[in-house]
Amino acid sequence: MHILIGLITAVTGLLYALDRIGVDIGWLNPFSWARRRRWARKFEGDPIYSIEDPMHVAAILMVGTARLGGDVSAEQKQRMLALFAETFSMSDKAANELYVSAAHLLGAPQVIENQLNGVAEKSRNLFSGAQAESLLDMIPDVIGSSSNETQRAFVETLRGKLQQPAPEGSWA
Repeated sequence: MHILIGLITAVTGLLYALDRIGVDIGWLNPFSWARRRRWARKFEGDPIYSIEDPMHVAAILMVGTARLGGDVSAEQKQRMLALFAETFSMSDKAANELYVSAAHLLGAPQVIENQLNGVAEKSRNLFSGAQAESLLDMIPDVIGSSSNETQRAFVETLRGKLQQPAPEGSWA
């Protein structure tokens, strides 16, 4: 028993000495480690997945779907701004800010489809039934008749993810 107490005292003394000379021994605390790990995941993760406002998620899905076909045309951008202002009951300036923030959060063209699928999967419970229907009506309106196969396939995937029973509510 006295050997065990001596060993514990030696280890404790060594750890105290290491701490006093500046060596980080915080990895020994599992609670601190879990907190740092959670923070690192949040800090290093893609900010697009942390959005919880249905309006911003809808804007990201609309802008992203339009960008799946290449660059967003001026007509598509104007149509999105008009839909944002009309549907979300916001000023033209706020609609433009929403568009700019959604376009900024979307990544490079190579990863947009993965981002959109991840956002749609994560935010499927954010939308009420009326909001989901409204979004699914707005997206084809934005991409128009010049949509490509990738855009149409994503809209169908989105339709399957968002059509679910949910509490009723509107955008405003």
